[in-house]
Amino acid sequence: MRAEDQFHLGIVARDFEATLAEFSSAFGYEWCAEIGGPVPVTLRAGDAVLDMRCVYSRTSPRLEIVRRIPGTLWEPAGGTGIHHAGYWSDDVVADSAELVRHGFVREASRTGPGGTPFAFLRGTTGFLVELVDRAAQPGLEKYWGEGGANA
Repeated sequence: MRAEDQFHLGIVARDFEATLAEFSSAFGYEWCAEIGGPVPVTLRAGDAVLDMRCVYSRTSPRLEIVRRIPGTLWEPAGGTGIHHAGYWSDDVVADSAELVRHGFVREASRTGPGGTPFAFLRGTTGFLVELVDRAAQPGLEKYWGEGGANA
């Protein structure tokens, strides 16, 4: 992993629509259509299916605004602010293991028939990192370019 693999900052919003409107009004952000739905994940407490929904900005630098999921790690960080930094990964399992060797703790991951598309790990300072399988990059880039503004 390298610093240049960072591709978005994730914000878990207490008020989803107000957060979109604020970034649009203040900074001119345009948004893609909302994506997501029920996602099976493995959390530190065990397996769960969570309704994970978000919107990515069409505007760069790329933001991901995430709907909060009460009682999970998808709550607004410290009440507000940046929730996580997202990085492309060529091998989510190997990169996760490397971060664990550096003291990170695995908070959540998704494993499917095609491998592990994402994982969230918390560093020793408390900051959360999302590793996203680089195989998702072409689809997300198409979505960002064609997603249409909705806010």
